[in-house]
Amino acid sequence: MLYSLRGKLIHKEPGLVVIECGGVGYACRTTYAASGGIGETGREVFLYTYLYVRDENIELFGFSDQQELRCFQLLISISGVGPKAALSILSDLEPTRFMLTVAAGDSKVLTKVKGIGAKTAQRIVLELKDKVAKGFVDGINLEDVGAATAAPAAQGAGQAIAALVSLGYSQSEAALAVSKIDASLPVEEIIKLALRGMAGRR
Repeated sequence: MLYSLRGKLIHKEPGLVVIECGGVGYACRTTYAASGGIGETGREVFLYTYLYVRDENIELFGFSDQQELRCFQLLISISGVGPKAALSILSDLEPTRFMLTVAAGDSKVLTKVKGIGAKTAQRIVLELKDKVAKGFVDGINLEDVGAATAAPAAQGAGQAIAALVSLGYSQSEAALAVSKIDASLPVEEIIKLALRGMAGRR
């Protein structure tokens, strides 16, 4: 399997880049964040890659970091979620926010992604929530999503986000507020501090 590519960027557009390695141009489907932040054409660039093979379909996907790659792998492991749907999700929700959304059990956020229906969104949350809460997601630093490595802390962060969303705050507002707080604190304390922090910004 192709694990990564390093070479000259010869073409890019939203969701697609072409990297020349040894005289061969490799077209990689990417998230919008990856294609937008990769740099200018003519420069040497690097991407983590995933080679997707299904029947007669062979496509190469590129990712700016291992978090994007791991989230992509988790998503395509779910029945009914193909690589294009996985890229759409990660284009709308960068890895940290995606993991927070799953931890909070907020499938409604996923339905805002083009092509993701309510049933698929619910399936994604159902199949991945326990993995996120228990810290079993290889390649994802749970400290980056407002949680410590212990399972109770990750669960506490997710519960706090869900509570804040139920109070009327947006998913992104809640996730940002909780990510700044020690996730090992009791859920009630996390919520109190998050509310205080958000009140100060308004």
